[in-house]
This record gives sequence, C-alpha cells and structure tokens, in this order.
Amino acid sequence: MATVAEIVARLKTSHEAIARHYPGEAGARQPVHTVYGGAHLFKSDTTRKLGELALKALSQYAPSATVFAEAIGIDPGIAETVFARVQEKLRREAVEDFRIDFEDGYGIRGDAEEDGHAAQAAAECARGRDNGTLSPFIGIRIKSLSGELAGRALKTLEIFVTGLGGKLPQNFVVTLPKITGPEQVSALIDAFEMLEPRAGLPRGSLKMEPMIEVTQTIMDVDGTSMLPKLSKAARGRMVAAHFGTYDYTASCNITAAHQAMRHPACDFAKHMMQVAYAGTGVWLSDGATTIMPVPVHRGEGLSEEQKRENARAVHAAWRLHADDIRHSLTNGFYQGWDLHPAQLPSRYGAAYGFFHKGLPAASERLRNFVGKAAQATLQGDVFDDAATGQGLLNFFLRGVNCGALTEQEALATGLTLEEFRGRSFLKILNNRRGQKA
Repeated sequence: MATVAEIVARLKTSHEAIARHYPGEAGARQPVHTVYGGAHLFKSDTTRKLGELALKALSQYAPSATVFAEAIGIDPGIAETVFARVQEKLRREAVEDFRIDFEDGYGIRGDAEEDGHAAQAAAECARGRDNGTLSPFIGIRIKSLSGELAGRALKTLEIFVTGLGGKLPQNFVVTLPKITGPEQVSALIDAFEMLEPRAGLPRGSLKMEPMIEVTQTIMDVDGTSMLPKLSKAARGRMVAAHFGTYDYTASCNITAAHQAMRHPACDFAKHMMQVAYAGTGVWLSDGATTIMPVPVHRGEGLSEEQKRENARAVHAAWRLHADDIRHSLTNGFYQGWDLHPAQLPSRYGAAYGFFHKGLPAASERLRNFVGKAAQATLQGDVFDDAATGQGLLNFFLRGVNCGALTEQEALATGLTLEEFRGRSFLKILNNRRGQKA
C-alpha cells in the first residue's frame, strides 16, 4: 500500500510534467498581424513603402477621426485617440510581421526562376537586416511538403537561409503550408538541422509555424486531432500556428460565396487550435479578409459621384475587415493576416478600438486585483486567482506592444513600471506578499 508521501511524490512528478508541456504564454511580444507578399516583389524597404501607401489610403478615404470611426465601426468617444495612434503607428512601424511568400502569393514558376528569386529575396532580407529596415518579425513561407513540390520547397529554403550570410533577422520563422501529416513537420525540422551548420547558424535557431488549413489537420485518419502531433514533430521549434481560412473552408466543401472568416466551420477549427495549444506558449493567428479596400474607379478627372463610390467601396471593405478582426479578438486570436497596404489602417483601427473600449473595465479590475495582492499576507487572506490577474495584465501588455495603449495607461492600475515590464502577475503577487510579510 502506498504511503501519503509516495502519493504526493507521484503527483509532484505528474504536475512537473504538465508544467513543462503547458508553461503558459511565452511573455514575449506577439505581432498583431502577418503581411504576406510575393517573394519576387520583396525589397529591403518593402515594409516602409507599405506604410507610406497605408497612410495615403487613410488620408484619402478617412481624412478625419469621425470619418474613420464611422467607416470601421468604433465608438465616437475613442475616435480621436484611436485615429491619432493609428497615424503614429503607420509612420513609425506600419508592418509588425512580414512573410516573404513562395507559395500562393508567388505561384508555380520554373526552377531557375525560383532559385533566382530565393537568392534575391535573401540578399534583400540581409540588406534590410543590416540597415534596420525590416519589420520586427519576418520569415518566409515555402511551398508544401505534402506532394510533388517538396523538393522545390526545401531547395528554396536552402538557397534563402544560406544566402543570409550566417545571421538570421530577429524573430525569423519558416511557415509550412497545407500540412496533411506530422511527418512533413518532422522533415522540415530535419532540414533545419542539416542547414544550420551549413549556413553558419547556431543549432536550434531556425523556427517554424504550421498552417492549419485542411480538415485532416483538425482530425486525422485515426479520428484524433493532429494538432498536438504537429507540435511534437517540431521538436521544440514551433512558435506559432496560423489558420488558413479559405483552404480550410474549401476542404470542408464550402462554396466560394460562403468562404469567410466568421463561418462556423472556421470557428470550430480555431477552437480546436485553442484547445490543442492553449498554455503551450504557441502563438495563434487567424486568417485573412480577402475583400480588398480598393477604389472601383481609377484615373484622373473622376466625377464627385465616382469619388463617393470609391469612398463607399473602401469603407465597406474596411468595415468587413474590422468586423473580422473584432471577431478574432473576441475569440482570443490576437493576430491575423493582411494582404494589402490599405488594410493596415483598418487592422490597427479595429485593434486599437478593441483595447480602448475594454480599457476602463480592465483598468478597474486589474486595480482591484493589485489592491488585493497588496493586502494579502503569507498567513492569511489567500488570493489565489492569479490566472485571471495574468489575463488582465496580458490585456495591457498586448495593448502596449501594438501601440494601442501607453505604459502610463497601464500604470494607472497601480502597477509599478518594473512590475508591468516583468510581465508576470504571479511575481507581482509574490513580491507584494513578501513586502507585506
């Protein structure tokens, strides 16, 4: 018969194993979006040019905070603040994450042509890295390893990585699309291990993110979720998982007219992603809105009615994009894809509006939590809802990281700057208990 000590020891071993698998959020900054662009078009200053185009679209179709708020559907009371911060963000850092695309945004080309574009993109990426013109997060999307293009995908990866000159840009990641089995993830990791010494990179430096865009990834041939198997196959190198809205809905036999971000089939798949990856430190990203905010009339000498029609078209696309983003945010997906520079105003406008709308309630709740932590002692008044406190702290961390909120707005909750930048509510709780004791 087991003793109490043996039972407790067994539970401790089990708890430690669970804690290793579910360490919680990494605490690092997660980008609010990933902008995809064809590899053949990528230049070292691409993200700067995208910011200029985004500002031009904003000034042309939303010259005031009132117009912008009406277009994307945010409360008038926060319009001026959101509008000003969106403008500042587009000038300072319009693109947070960029993916140099060798898949859907690039197409099928001859081997010699793709070889050339891979080498060219690597040279531009290295130039941007050295000149400080890249986005804070960047990577490449290769072709799928699920079919006859596997060799082509790995050749492109090799040319690009070895062309970086032995130094990766910060926050570099490789995106693997259309995964139908964990063996494809394992093959990519094998390729990483082969490439790192050849490219002069430290072991373990190459990271990956799978795209979840076929039904088999949600439930495989055995009737089990493939999602945990992908993480295991990545051998510690998986940092994020991206949902592919349109490939996934197509794999569900949903017709093109009904393939949309908020389709119930997408919500189901994304909830499965959350169940599989919540607490593991893997970032989750939603897909893209494919209705672009572009004018219907082009050229010089447009009539006033044509200009109004252009504005209506852009505003309608902005509103759809913003509504999709709000749906993602409400459901715990804090990142998504953007495909066009004119989507950047609605991306930041919707995200900033989300954080400012929730700011008063989140501030009051976190202030109350901080106050309880300050009153707690080691002997009594146990305050054990640290998970909720961390969730509230994460609201402010995400808001500040993307530019929606300022640190001063976070500190109004009673936190110190050191506590806020420490990113851990549990540490805040323990430190304040220690000070009280």
